[in-house]
Amino acid sequence: MPQTLEERVTLLEREMVQVKAKTKIKDTRPWWERRFGAFKDDPLYDEAVKAGEEYRKAQVPDYMMEEPTPDVPA
Repeated sequence: MPQTLEERVTLLEREMVQVKAKTKIKDTRPWWERRFGAFKDDPLYDEAVKAGEEYRKAQVPDYMMEEPTPDVPA
């Protein structure tokens, strides 16, 4: 076990190089592209999407949801 501060720091630096080499990400895509498909086949995600759609529909006034009546010539 290293005794001096310098020896301890040197040991930590070597270990850090090893840790970084093992955990280095080789994927060069942006982080947001690596997230595509993260919720594939996730029932909770599907439920959240459905809840969002229902919420958005609830924010639209009723008169906007009705079918438009065809223009009748006078």
